Amino acid sequence: MNFDSSQPTVLLIEDDLIFTEIYLAYLENEQVKLTRMETGTKALEYLQKNTPTVILLDLGLPDMNGMEILEHVQQRQLSSNVIIVTADNSIEIVVKAMRYGAFDFLEKPLQKNRLIVTLRNALQHNVLSQKVDFYKNKLKQQRYNNIIGISQPMQAVYHIIGNIAKSNASVLITGETGTGKELCAQAIHKESQRKDKPFIAINCAAITKDLMESGIFGHVKGAFTGAMTDRQGAASMAKDGTLFLDEIGDMDLMLQSKLLRFVQEGTFYKVGSDKLEKMNIRFVCATNRDLRSDIKFGRFREDLYYRLNVVPIFLPPLREREDDILLLARIFLKEYVLASQKSFKAFSPEVEQIFLRYEWPGNIREMQNLIERVVLLNNGQMVTTDMLPTYLFEVSSSLIEQRETPLSTSHVINTPPKVIRSLEEVEKKAILEAIKFYQGNIIQAATLLEISPATIYRRLKKWGIPPTSFES
Repeated sequence: MNFDSSQPTVLLIEDDLIFTEIYLAYLENEQVKLTRMETGTKALEYLQKNTPTVILLDLGLPDMNGMEILEHVQQRQLSSNVIIVTADNSIEIVVKAMRYGAFDFLEKPLQKNRLIVTLRNALQHNVLSQKVDFYKNKLKQQRYNNIIGISQPMQAVYHIIGNIAKSNASVLITGETGTGKELCAQAIHKESQRKDKPFIAINCAAITKDLMESGIFGHVKGAFTGAMTDRQGAASMAKDGTLFLDEIGDMDLMLQSKLLRFVQEGTFYKVGSDKLEKMNIRFVCATNRDLRSDIKFGRFREDLYYRLNVVPIFLPPLREREDDILLLARIFLKEYVLASQKSFKAFSPEVEQIFLRYEWPGNIREMQNLIERVVLLNNGQMVTTDMLPTYLFEVSSSLIEQRETPLSTSHVINTPPKVIRSLEEVEKKAILEAIKFYQGNIIQAATLLEISPATIYRRLKKWGIPPTSFES
């Protein structure tokens, strides 16, 4: 990455010609482009169109207080570092200037070495800020293969995939319907050393129990009624690649035992054959079911669960990815507008608020379907509330009422004794202790507490605790 290496610009805001000459003399050997403005008005006009690297700002301007320039820089969030030059170095001035983000102070009369050192520090700070911003953006990826999401929970998912993709470990992806489990499996494959080999997906819930074994392992001619020829199964087609078994929780128990042998030994028999087949593949499975509960009630083999769950990945529901909701909605809008040759450009602010309030029980798949339907059935430049299905308003209104309606006095009871702590206090203590136990590893803490990492990130945000504060 090449950061801006062009000659840095310095804006000098100074009305006194004598001091201007001093600046020019002191900085004549510095590799900067110096621009001077003698009034605050001209400086503000300049800043409307330009963002200098550093601003040398005299507070005693003829038409305004230089502090107004500093406030303007902060309000517009300009990247310029402002060095205050003043004869008044009172505590009040210093505190106010620091509040508005001043980089440093120079007291009149100016000392050459002090000016040069301060300016060089400000220029270097600007370069470092560029690098920090770049790496922050790089680390906070918007896309990972075909997965879209900039939220903290999705950054955690990207991190896990990046760490385990090149291994041969089995992966179990869990999450609600519509959260993108197959996209996650594809990302694991594309980042692995098997990326040039086949990725074969089979939905265990979409094939009848009688045909599932053949679908996975294949069959030979005459193995059963209708088996007119030999047939390869998904396992053979995935040779040296990745086999993705979606909805693994719906697999029949008898077939689970045969899959267990395949996972353990890499061998299987085609239906109707006594020839042992050996295949080198990587297993990635997914489910929206609670497999631990299924194990408890005898619906899923415990030994198979632990074989498949070497690396667990939890995909958070869309309602726990608040930063991604509008990002995804806008991307889907562009895609469907392009496909249908419509003219929509954006969502109205009211529509975006409804999207943010809605719980999205069908997650990303529900959002995709909704936006596609809106685009196909309507015309215009902007998606407005009258184009949305009515159930979105009903759910949103219900949520608003729940959040805004205070408890009536009839629900108030006697204050509990101090020995009883609120549920939030208990939850906070448990989460913080779990994170501390795992030395800041939120993924492991979430696994211990049997909650999603997204839940921990949302709680920390609510409590004002940055996740980075746990890093050693």
